[in-house]
Amino acid sequence: MDYFERIQNSIEFIEENLQDELNITEISSKSCFSAFHYQRIFQAITGFSVQEYIRNRRLSEAAILLKETRKNILEIAISFQYGSQEAFTRAFVNCFGITPARYRKGEAIISQRSKINFLDYKTRMKGDLTMNKPEIILLNKIHIIGYEYKTNLNNEKYFEEIPGFYLDFGRNEYYLRIPNKIAPNMSYGISTNFHDSGHFSFIVGEAVQESNTELENGFVNLEIPEGKYVEFKVNGTTDSVQNTRRYIYGTWLLNSKYERGEGPDFEITDVLNSTFPNEMKMKIYIPIKE
Repeated sequence: MDYFERIQNSIEFIEENLQDELNITEISSKSCFSAFHYQRIFQAITGFSVQEYIRNRRLSEAAILLKETRKNILEIAISFQYGSQEAFTRAFVNCFGITPARYRKGEAIISQRSKINFLDYKTRMKGDLTMNKPEIILLNKIHIIGYEYKTNLNNEKYFEEIPGFYLDFGRNEYYLRIPNKIAPNMSYGISTNFHDSGHFSFIVGEAVQESNTELENGFVNLEIPEGKYVEFKVNGTTDSVQNTRRYIYGTWLLNSKYERGEGPDFEITDVLNSTFPNEMKMKIYIPIKE
């Protein structure tokens, strides 16, 4: 069973339980992915989050009940996991631009979110491998000391925040406070500490010799494990870096023979030969397994 079929299994589960409380861990288990990885793949493929899909599907089904039944608005709201008629009305207006009461009276036609079919994405993406061909490489373990930042997947918030993390790291000259460096001018950015909620840590730092040096507040030790990785080279703008991240999870992994392995994603920026934000020289690494 491929990625698309596995994710479609989770969609079927969502659709069968739209009127029940839905837990992202249980949803992702239907596709045999971790909750974090499932959300990242889903959003990379569709352009919207799992939570957004569930919200829009619930509101679309609620809209059908408004027109086809005599159930009162509060009853419909509660059946789709809204705690009050007011909360349901706010969500309905945000989604469709009209209140449930006015919609029931026939004052507007709305565009509803239909059930998604991931097999359609499979057909659309077939052969869509347009970026430079990556390399499969074996890496030894790498010891990192870096400064820890917090971000999350929701609405691709991390795409906005990560460039700012690098700027903050440089502006505060945190790189001067890293001892025992072995690769000066090569800046590491590591995504790790993944949580089911979509939150994770992004650590900006440098490779160091292994040591037990006591670190300043905010700095952390991290070991990138040895193993097999896919390496993507990026020479371009910060937007091209973000698009490569989308491509990896939204296209390349789905069309390759590999699955994502255990451990963090990371990237290495050639600081001396990069100019933010238009000329970035970077390599992105994703742990993989067959």
